[in-house]
Amino acid sequence: MSILYFIIGLFASTLGAIAGLGGGVIIKPVLDLFAHFDLPTIGILSAATVLSMATVSLFKCSTNKDIKINKVTSSVIAAGSILGGIAGKAIFNLITISLNIPTITAIIQSAILGMVLILIYIYFKKKHKLISFIIENKIMILGVGFSLGFLSAFLGIGGGPLNIAVLCLLFSMTIKEAGINSIFIIFFSQLSALVLIAFTTGYGNSDLSMLFYMVPGGVLGGIIGSNFVMKLTNMQVEKVFNISILIIICLNLYNIVMGACF
Repeated sequence: MSILYFIIGLFASTLGAIAGLGGGVIIKPVLDLFAHFDLPTIGILSAATVLSMATVSLFKCSTNKDIKINKVTSSVIAAGSILGGIAGKAIFNLITISLNIPTITAIIQSAILGMVLILIYIYFKKKHKLISFIIENKIMILGVGFSLGFLSAFLGIGGGPLNIAVLCLLFSMTIKEAGINSIFIIFFSQLSALVLIAFTTGYGNSDLSMLFYMVPGGVLGGIIGSNFVMKLTNMQVEKVFNISILIIICLNLYNIVMGACF
């Protein structure tokens, strides 16, 4: 099982680093599919793996002058996503812990995530026909970050696909620019999520044995994915992104059906 979880971390983080997905949006439905761990534990495993990938990716991309991070915009979005993440995690904890309905919560998460991903896939297919914007108002940018953080924390996905779509639509970034800026945002949101867990529910009740295999997978995936993204064109990165979204949609639909049946 350790090899399996290493591969999950490696595969998700490689795609995450290439397309700015982060990896959590892949890890969450895959771990739901195996059902080896409860939802809070899956959230911790995903956040730690994604954080390791984001750290390596940012370090690697900092040496590439062709890929720029918009530090002002992304920092404000990151700040908003941290606040939104705290609110989203609080709602998540209320449902999973207080109401004790983990199966229903997992179905709701998969359903919402599936719908969001379908909308994102449609957007990128029609993107060339749509108008993009450049938002400069800091309050609006903070609000965008809060919304992204809230939904990402509740869904336990790290926010990658949401970040990419929003950065392309509202800030007129290319897919590669959106990818690295998404990873920049994800780094802070996942770090804050892990700190929040440490000071609230803690890690004592979670089986984190697979963390020792997923985090190395995340590190290696970050290295491989960063090397790929430097060589790929925007069109190639967008193809990887769209294929990844389709795979994740299918995983979520399967999880919804299985959850409803059993």
